Amino acid sequence: MSNLMPKRVKFRKEQRGKLKGNATRGNYVAFGDYGLQTLEPHWLTGRQIDAGRIAAQHFLRRQGKIFIRVFPDKPISKKPLETRMGTGKADVDYWAARIKPGTILFEIAGVPEDLAKQAMARIAHKMPVKCRFVGRRIAV
Repeated sequence: MSNLMPKRVKFRKEQRGKLKGNATRGNYVAFGDYGLQTLEPHWLTGRQIDAGRIAAQHFLRRQGKIFIRVFPDKPISKKPLETRMGTGKADVDYWAARIKPGTILFEIAGVPEDLAKQAMARIAHKMPVKCRFVGRRIAV
């Protein structure tokens, strides 16, 4: 299983920050024909992204192409259980992608719509947020 995480980062640990507002970037289908769009803000772990990818690839059985539009670049630290307060910030536990409402998570190209819809449903089932199936917007 490929563990999604950056090869190197400028800073080892990060503050939590806020996830406010809707996505203004990465909010339309760019590479494939159909996409999976989030409707809620969340931190998506590298494991969850990978689980969605595996579910789609298993269902599509090597047909079509899957594009992953998010990458976990935020380090999330976690202190061990039953540890007293203080003694500094904990080590990085996992990596997460910041997801705002409207972000496209996955895209699929080269398969019919009904097949893409079923594959996206399998991905959406693995995600911790509500998602919807979207098509490519017509270029003006």
